[in-house]
Amino acid sequence: MTAASLRENNWTIPNLLTVSRILLTPGIVMAFADRRFDVAWVLFAVAGLTDALDGSLARILKQRSSFGAMLDPLADKILLDTSYICLALQDWIPTWLAVLVVSRDVFIVGGLALLQYSGVDVKRGIKPVWFSKCATLAQIMLVLLIMVEHSLVVSYPGLRLLLVGTVALLTATSGVYYVLLGFKMVPQNGNGNGNHNP
Repeated sequence: MTAASLRENNWTIPNLLTVSRILLTPGIVMAFADRRFDVAWVLFAVAGLTDALDGSLARILKQRSSFGAMLDPLADKILLDTSYICLALQDWIPTWLAVLVVSRDVFIVGGLALLQYSGVDVKRGIKPVWFSKCATLAQIMLVLLIMVEHSLVVSYPGLRLLLVGTVALLTATSGVYYVLLGFKMVPQNGNGNGNHNP
């Protein structure tokens, strides 16, 4: 198989959905800047739908790829981190929550890059855990709730408070888990073959 064919195989339907999620992010930011919050939450909902579809289609169509496995979590982080920064700038969520969400992702991405640079097979060594997936779902639900509240002029303070607490707990828990796991995978005596399955 040639390098050209490998590149072509990356442009599958699931990967195109993932790329579209990244491309929707600037549109969400522009809608925020123009105070078109109705447009912003619709775009975010569409982006969230692509997140639900790309993994399922990759399994159904047997189109899983290393490129997709790397791109999917990166697209999630770009979308959610940008959204949380926008919400914090509007004072719609606590600033500390946005800092927590963004910092967790910075530590994870930075840690993975350092481990990869050290020769650790991070793809085999680190797998998503259930509470990390739940953290992403809770983060998406909180953004959607707040956008709907402000675009439709409704208020659900109890649900919002519950989601803020859930996002904080799951984000912090998953962040600490991956940091500790990353320390365990640091090569000892030049050995870069760390392999830990969560």
